[in-house]
Amino acid sequence: MKETATHIQKVSHEVIQKLLNVHVAPCISLYMPTHQHHPENAQDPIRFQNLMKELEASLLLKYDKAATKEYLEPLEKVSQDSSFWKYTSKGLAVFSAANLFEVVALQTTTAELAIVADSFHTKPLRQYIQSMDRYHVVGVSMNGVKMYEGSHRDFAEIQLDETIPQTIEEALGDELTDKHTTVASYGGTSGHSVNMRHGHGGKKEEIDNDIERFFRIVAQEIYEKYSKPTGWPLILAALSEHHSVFQKVSKNPHLLHRGIKSNPAGLALESLKEKAWEIMEPEYMEKMEQMVEKYELARAGNKGSDDLKEVSVAAVEGRIDTLLIEADRMIAKRITNLETGNTQNKDLKNPRIDDLLDDMSELVTKMGGTIVVLPPSQMPTESGFAAIFRY
Repeated sequence: MKETATHIQKVSHEVIQKLLNVHVAPCISLYMPTHQHHPENAQDPIRFQNLMKELEASLLLKYDKAATKEYLEPLEKVSQDSSFWKYTSKGLAVFSAANLFEVVALQTTTAELAIVADSFHTKPLRQYIQSMDRYHVVGVSMNGVKMYEGSHRDFAEIQLDETIPQTIEEALGDELTDKHTTVASYGGTSGHSVNMRHGHGGKKEEIDNDIERFFRIVAQEIYEKYSKPTGWPLILAALSEHHSVFQKVSKNPHLLHRGIKSNPAGLALESLKEKAWEIMEPEYMEKMEQMVEKYELARAGNKGSDDLKEVSVAAVEGRIDTLLIEADRMIAKRITNLETGNTQNKDLKNPRIDDLLDDMSELVTKMGGTIVVLPPSQMPTESGFAAIFRY
């Protein structure tokens, strides 16, 4: 993400956990779709200001004008940050409370939402990161590194973290074996392997060593900045001869063995998306099948359930290891007692807020459990949820 006066975060489990731990009212949550290109993105600041007016109206129901202005001041700064609105993604989430202000960029569009409550509204973030079909692609060549994010629905290039080197020269600097070597020696501008050395002598072994060191640096940075925070699978797109080297030096447990064996710079975005999903789809289907099988085994051993009362109590007590929830499903109930797990039917004016699955997911996440979002066709129950208990 390019530098602006406003610090922009990527979605991560760490960010979500931080938001869930805040209960100092008022907690302001704002979601909106954004646009990456002109002239559409010229309207984004206006939409943001309109959502701020909704927040202001909500705050004035409980606070005076001076306090309301103070609470909205961090968002006002974002509104006036012209550089911020030039470098947006497809969606935006903003969270503000005493001593906390987070701006999160989303690579998928999101519905507009402006909420003032006693805690942050994190359901869209949690469902975004917990959907099992999301993945990353890293395109690596001697001339550049690119990152992509996708699912079965969408695929887009994302802004590469500025700490990740783009070229072998940038990565190795003074440690590059032969700084007079041209780029052709490391793979060529056309994307084809070239073993011919131009410049001041040297050996092929030295070139191979430089490439290995470059890939090791890139692989580690990709793990720390993308794979570790999300837990999503990673697909490598690179020349065929570079795959074994990258796989050898990478310590990333999320890197898939299969990859795209083409120069990523030579692939159109749609082609890259198709090749990535060919690799990801069987991984996705296998993981879903394993998750459903795990639940069925747990239920057979009295360690799994989709009974409303039983699962609500287990969520409150921190006994849920894994909670499967149906994507886009909402249940018009709330957990009203955090000691007994009692629930109450709600006549919901805003089902995105008053939702039993949201309550359960938030409790499970806080207690260190895992949430898995599944499509309706893959859910093992009709209730919209299925819990695997720790004990």
